[in-house]
Amino acid sequence: MNTKFKGEYSGTKSVSERHEINQEDLEKYLKSELKNFEDIVSLEEFIGGQSNPTYLIKTKSESYVLRRKPPGKLLKSAHAVDREYKVIAALNKTDVPVPKAYLHCEDESVIGTEFFLMSFVEGEVMWEPHIPKASETERQKIYQSMNDTIAKLHSVDHVSIGLEDFGKPGNYVGRQIARWSKQYLASETREIKSMNNLMEWLPKNLPIEKGTKLVHGDFSLSNVMIDLNSFGICAILDWELSTLGDPAADFSYHCIQYKLNEVLSNEKECKSLGIPTEREYLAMYEEKTGYEISKEWNLYMGFNLFKLAAISQGIMGRVRDGTAAGKNANSFGENAIMMADAAWKLINE
Repeated sequence: MNTKFKGEYSGTKSVSERHEINQEDLEKYLKSELKNFEDIVSLEEFIGGQSNPTYLIKTKSESYVLRRKPPGKLLKSAHAVDREYKVIAALNKTDVPVPKAYLHCEDESVIGTEFFLMSFVEGEVMWEPHIPKASETERQKIYQSMNDTIAKLHSVDHVSIGLEDFGKPGNYVGRQIARWSKQYLASETREIKSMNNLMEWLPKNLPIEKGTKLVHGDFSLSNVMIDLNSFGICAILDWELSTLGDPAADFSYHCIQYKLNEVLSNEKECKSLGIPTEREYLAMYEEKTGYEISKEWNLYMGFNLFKLAAISQGIMGRVRDGTAAGKNANSFGENAIMMADAAWKLINE
């Protein structure tokens, strides 16, 4: 087994006290719902940074993944495991790489919160966009497959797989701008001139509608699994933010590391590592999907930086209100300024 890519967020650990599950109750339920489900041999928790606790369940002959809402009081729309299950089950009818969806359980008496069960896919998550432990050839394969995979997702006929009601059709970017402007103003701690400029300018300068497609919402290297034999994508993870929307907005958000990561933003570095440059990666996607985005690329990337600035400011708002838990929460105020300034500069280029 290839272990050179194993990182600190890889693999599993003993289930934390807060996320404990009554194994007997779970096993009894799964045996009643799934034909030939065997006794549970082990139950462990994945280490990664998921907002929904995720577990590896092993029986004598099979491995499964269980994903649940965390225990405790939650925001109404957060931790939508029902939506995750629905989209994965629907995509099982396509060639988009996702785990096999087995069941969704809304009965909180089984393990304490709503959950769903899917197949375990063997692969590795890679957290750094420039993949320092990979070879040049391996990076080429990973980026090619990642581009192929998001293009494949954005080519799915969502109506034919039963997802016609998965989100609102049309005006995706406009609705996102309105939403994040509202969130930003609710958490504003100081005036950011570039943010005010963006909130005034963006609603009047929306990109041309590309049609409504299924979008992931946070497609990135850290949300896909890599098959370490082929270095292709074997599963897309974390569908919590998926909806119907503008595929170009989804793709450009996926490309935001080209603006934020110091390695990917350097074309010479990309070429030396075997990673396509930002423009090469965009051209690959345009060729596969037929979408023409390059003329509006700065607009899309500016919109995405605006969104990240609003998210960063939201964390600062929680610092103000005394509800932010992170050690470095205060640094997000500087991030909000940096991203808003970068967005306004991009739009004016």
